[in-house]
Amino acid sequence: MSRIGKQQLHIPTGVEVTLDAHAVRVKGPKGELSREIREEIDFKNENGIISSTPRRNDKFSRALWGTYMSHVQNMIAGVVTPFEKKLLVEGVGFKWEVKGDTLHLSLGFSHPVTMKIPQGLTVVAEKGSLTITGIDKEMVGLFANRVRQMKKPEPYKGKGIRYSNEVIRRKQGKKSA
Repeated sequence: MSRIGKQQLHIPTGVEVTLDAHAVRVKGPKGELSREIREEIDFKNENGIISSTPRRNDKFSRALWGTYMSHVQNMIAGVVTPFEKKLLVEGVGFKWEVKGDTLHLSLGFSHPVTMKIPQGLTVVAEKGSLTITGIDKEMVGLFANRVRQMKKPEPYKGKGIRYSNEVIRRKQGKKSA
């Protein structure tokens, strides 16, 4: 059985959750989120407490049970306090800047790299760090990963783009005789 699905979610004040058969909508002080859901899970909102139960007792329904409760929990948390990812860049000449809704990266390639910033995200570029904030946890993490994939950190000198809390295991270089 799902441990996450069995838990009850408390709705904070100022947040409105609408549950119907095919979608969950969460509206709060920072914005509004909605997500399509399948019919395998029944949601109940009673006195500001959300609970859920699977309709069938098969493996797929139990897997969706915990997944959907986690999604709803992240949606409620996101409309109250936005999610944030911080990226760091290391390397000579590696830099980034935000112009309008585009992120411009200089990563040592023969050409500049541009990425369109998804709607709903706020990106702030400083000298060595990039801060991505938004109410949708999935969108924040996905965009941060796409930026990181442009130049992954390498293990010899640590050059590249990494998360602020990521630890790069360093390798020893060639030994001179």
